Amino acid sequence: MKGYMIDLDGTMFHGKRIVDGAKEWIDDLLAHNIPFIFLTNNSSRTPMQAAQHMLDMGFEHIEPKHFYTSAMAAASYIAANYTQRKVFCIGEQGLRQALQDLGFVLVNDTEEVADFVFVGLDRQATYETYSKAVKHLVKGAMLVGTNNDRILLSEKGANVGNGSVVALFEHVIGKESVKIGKPHEPILKEALKYMNLKKEDVIIVGDNLETDIALGEKFKVETLLVLTGVHQRKDVEALNIHPTHIVDNLRELIR
Repeated sequence: MKGYMIDLDGTMFHGKRIVDGAKEWIDDLLAHNIPFIFLTNNSSRTPMQAAQHMLDMGFEHIEPKHFYTSAMAAASYIAANYTQRKVFCIGEQGLRQALQDLGFVLVNDTEEVADFVFVGLDRQATYETYSKAVKHLVKGAMLVGTNNDRILLSEKGANVGNGSVVALFEHVIGKESVKIGKPHEPILKEALKYMNLKKEDVIIVGDNLETDIALGEKFKVETLLVLTGVHQRKDVEALNIHPTHIVDNLRELIR
């Protein structure tokens, strides 16, 4: 029996609307005690907030333990590989909590140079916020982007994605950020540790060939593309990214 790493937006819901078949499939996983997590590049929500968001939509029995975010992966990856702990953070509560949970100290004063500048989705960030981050970066802080999604889709259309903001800072310092979120390896490794499973024991489920499916294809993990979001069958050959399985609706997976 394999566990599942499941994408959220486009796979489970669109904005505040549940994707057809998604709730029924999750209910089936819960009923059969099949291990799963929601693996998301969105760093803005804490696991508790993410669970409440889905419960408010109409999902049932979803708990904070079911979520693993790019914020959690970024904090865990840096904590495991570096001893420094001072961070200038651009991000919302999800990223701030993930950092503080692992002992990072958030600094704001540019006189105290941070070891890292973490960049997650932050809808309240200003020119001043970005300028403070630059001051830390030019003094030697390492740039850590939680994910590199160029665009963030919403019910009202496309918005600036976190990756576009990360690219701004990469341009400033002439160096690439550490790559954490899907389709990069750190989020997969950290999520497997969180689930206490090996990559042979999981299936990555998502609607996006360039993030969800590319992650699995790149690192030899079984994948399933659901055609309820970003990409369709015609995109598989166009992008040359090949899922292990394709379904029109997650109801097809119900036992």
